[in-house]
Parts: sequence; structure tokens; C-alpha cells
Amino acid sequence: MNKTHIDRRNFLATAAVAGAGLATAAARDWTGKNPTRYPDPDLISLDSRFDKYKIGNTPVQRLYTSPNALWTEGCAWNGVGRYLVFSDIPNDLQLRWVEDDNRVTVFRKPSGNSNGNTFDYRGRQISCQHGHRRVVRYEYDGTETVLAATFDDKPFNAPNDAVVHRGDDSIWFTDPGYGSLSDYEGNKGPLDLKEAVYRIDAKSGKITMVTDDIHKPNGLCFSPDLSQLYVSDSGTGKNIKVWNVDGVKLKNGKEFASMKAMKAQGGDRLATTKELAQKNTPRLMAAGGADGIRADVDGNIWASAGWVGAGYDGVHTFAPNGDRIGQIRLPEICSNVCFGGRKRNRLFMTASQSLYAVYTNATGAHMT
Repeated sequence: MNKTHIDRRNFLATAAVAGAGLATAAARDWTGKNPTRYPDPDLISLDSRFDKYKIGNTPVQRLYTSPNALWTEGCAWNGVGRYLVFSDIPNDLQLRWVEDDNRVTVFRKPSGNSNGNTFDYRGRQISCQHGHRRVVRYEYDGTETVLAATFDDKPFNAPNDAVVHRGDDSIWFTDPGYGSLSDYEGNKGPLDLKEAVYRIDAKSGKITMVTDDIHKPNGLCFSPDLSQLYVSDSGTGKNIKVWNVDGVKLKNGKEFASMKAMKAQGGDRLATTKELAQKNTPRLMAAGGADGIRADVDGNIWASAGWVGAGYDGVHTFAPNGDRIGQIRLPEICSNVCFGGRKRNRLFMTASQSLYAVYTNATGAHMT
């Protein structure tokens, strides 16, 4: 008699798909004292293409939360130190979550009201400082090197997020000006420059404005092959735009994906591809925004999402063609994401007053 062999990975993937519709309305206990039953109901496939990235026996975990935290942002993974650095912008500090024992410590205070953080390919941390309206690099001896403070003899609005091009070590950053709108996340002051995306040349230090064809450029990331640059518009666009990278320039900008989405009946999650195809199904249009974004090696874009509420806030995953294929629900507005861990398969998510993480079958395309 032949016995059917059940592959463990296939079983877990199948279980994850089957469990997507079993979420209950009961409030989740994020303390970990009452574990969530697998598969995690907050990992949701909106399209079958997302199934391969879900792990059936892993939870979305809250690694850190504090009533003293005000707005966590700018997560970046340090592979050598095996720690995650992230910002609490209004509190003017950077925090560090350490992998070996899950402790969170104050990493840098003051931080210049830093927002986005990343590491270059020499392991040096780069930060966007709202308070000082500049991009800085922390050297091996702990000193700061100012990489960008002015453009056309005018101060930047408040640099927001940055990424490093692994091919030429150039640094690309956004400057929407959120940190200058009030004294909460920086220092209130006029926006003297049109909100735009910039590039810092690694050799000469020359700063080039690569595009201002976007309302409020926020998070950004390169495609796996570096041929495209994605930038989220957290302003009127409420979308993610994409450009072709042509050396030091961008061209052929267009919308990659809209952050507008249909919520499923009941509003506890977004509508799946099959539900969207059904006619006469009552739904609610949700129009939130994306902040931080990251690409995986398959070209999918993982975008933080928020400002709508339960059933929308968290992370939305988009296929290379722009289709929304997956969702990670969080109980807070998600501000930023990055891949980390030893295999770059753990997605870290900063959200309001907390830090979350989940293991995936996706691999981050670049260093953070």
C-alpha cells in the first residue's frame, strides 16, 4: 500500500493559506502570554502569489513597545553587530534592538530628531536628521560627517529616508519636509525647496536633484537589479511611484501601485483578488498611505501602510507588476520596514510606539 508523502514546507504553506480566512474579531494578545494559534491570522494572502512567502508556523511578534515612545521610524539592520537601529523622532533618540537577547537600549541621544537610517557597504550608519535638516554619516570613531545640508544655497526641508546604491556607493534620499512642519519632530521652519529626491555622489560629494515629480517623497528603495527606483508618495498621490535609473538620472516616472484599496465586507482586512472580481459585494474604499518601502530579491515591494485603521494598517506587499498580493495586519500605524536577520528573511516593522517582526520566505534585496 502506497503512503502519501506530506512535505513539511508544502503542508505549512497550505495551512497558512487555509487559515487566512479564519481570523476572529477577538483582540489579539501582543504580550505573548497567550500565543496566537498557527497559522497566524494576521498574515493574509490577497492573491495566491503571496502564498509562497508565508510561513505557516511563525507569528508576527511585538519585539518592543513603550508608553514613552512617541513615533518609531527608520529601522535598519546591522548584520555585523546583529542589531536593529530605529528612531523615535519626537524623543530625539535612536534605539537599538539586539538579536541575541532581545534587549532594547538607547543607542544615540540626541539624534538630531533622526528619521530614516541605513548602512553603507562599509558598515557605516547614515541618518536623515529632521532637526538639523541634513544627512549625516557616523564614522568608525563615532564622529559625524555631514553629507548633505543645503542645495542651491538653501537648507533642505528635512531629509526623511535614504538608501545606498551598491553599484557606486551613491546615497539617494528624500526631502518632504515633515520635520519642519512643527516643533514635534524637529524644528518648525519654512520649506525653502520644492520637495524632491536627491543623490549624493560617493566620490565627489556632489548633490543632484533627481526628481521633484512627486508631492511628498517619503520611503524609497531600489529594485533588485538597481534598474529602478521606487518612492512612496505620502502626500496627495497616496501611491508608490517608480522610475528607470539612468546613471545619475531618473526617467519615465509612473505610478507603480496605488495605496487606495477595497476593504472586505466587515472591514477586518483588505479584499482578496477573488472578492474584488465579485460584483455587487458591499465594500469600503480605504485611502491610506505608504511610508517606508523595501524590495525583496523577487522584485516584490513591501510597503508600510497606515492612517486608515483596523483591517488596513500594517504592511502591504505588491508583486513586480504592482498588484497588491499580501497583507500583514498590525494594531498600530506602520511607519517603516526593513529586512534583516542572518538570512535577510525577517521583516522588521516600526509602528507608532512599537517594533514588530515576522519571519518570511522572502529575502531582502539589498542591505538596509
